[in-house]
Amino acid sequence: MNRALSPRHALLALAVVAIWGTNFVVIKLALAHLPPLLFAALRFALAFVPAAFLVARPALPWHTLALYGVLIGAGQFGLLFVAMRRDITPGLASLVIQSQVFFTIGLAMLLRRERLRRVQSIALAIALAGLGVIAAHTDGQTTPLGLALVLAAALCWACGNLVSQRAGSVPVLGFMVWSSLFAVPPLLLLSWVFEGPAAIARGLAGAGLDVWAAVLWQSLGNTLFGYGAWAWLLARYPAATVSPMALLVPVFGLAASALWLGEALPGWKLLAGALVIGGLALNLLAARIGR
Repeated sequence: MNRALSPRHALLALAVVAIWGTNFVVIKLALAHLPPLLFAALRFALAFVPAAFLVARPALPWHTLALYGVLIGAGQFGLLFVAMRRDITPGLASLVIQSQVFFTIGLAMLLRRERLRRVQSIALAIALAGLGVIAAHTDGQTTPLGLALVLAAALCWACGNLVSQRAGSVPVLGFMVWSSLFAVPPLLLLSWVFEGPAAIARGLAGAGLDVWAAVLWQSLGNTLFGYGAWAWLLARYPAATVSPMALLVPVFGLAASALWLGEALPGWKLLAGALVIGGLALNLLAARIGR
C-alpha cells in the first residue's frame, strides 16, 4: 500500500476538505431563509432518499444505524445549525467543532479505560487554550451560547464516533446514507415543536433555487461525495496518510467566511485557530512522537 498520496489523490483529498470547510459558509447562507432544524431535516432526507436506491444497507443492526443517525443528525448538525443562525460565525464554527477529537478521546478514557498519553495531554492543553481565546472574545457575532452549542454538537459527534467505531469495518458511505433515515424524524419533530408550523411553512414557501441548491450541496456534495471520496481514499492509503488533510477544514472554513461573508480575522482569531489546529496536529502525530 502506498505511503504517500499520488498527485491526483492528493487533489481529491484537498477537494473533499475544501468542500467540508467552505460548507460552513453555505450553511450560513441557507440559514437566512430556512429555520435551522428544518434545514437539518431536509439535509438528511435528501441524503437518504436518492442514495438508498443505489447504496446497499450495511450489515448492521437497525438500532446501531438509528443511534448514529440521531446523534449526528439531531445532535451534531441540529445543534450546529441552531448555533450558526445567529450565535457564532461560520469560520469559528468550523474551528470549534473540531474539538470532537478531544471529546472522542475523553469518552474513550471514560468508557474504555484508555489512558491519555503525555503528548495527547499537551495537545489537549494547546487546543483548550485556543478555545479559551475564543471564549474570551465573544461578542455580538459569537456569543457564549453559540460557543456552548457548538461544543455540545462536537460532543454529539464524538459519541457518534464511538458508535461507528463499535460498528467495526463497514462501508462508510452506506453507513452515512442509511443512518440519515433516522436523523429525519427527530429533526422534524423538534422543528415542529420549537420552530413551529408557521415558520416551517414560511421557510419552504420562501425557499428559492439558491436555498435548494444549498440543501442539495449539503446532501450530495458534503455527505455523499465528501464521505464517499474520503472512504475511497482510506481504503487505499493508511489513515495516517489521509487524516492529516482534515486539519485544513477549519483553514478553508475561516478563509471562505472571510472572503465571502466578510468575517473579520483579527489577531486573536488567528491565534485561536493556530492553537486549536496545532493541538489537533500534535494529537494526530502523538503515536509517531511516542515511538
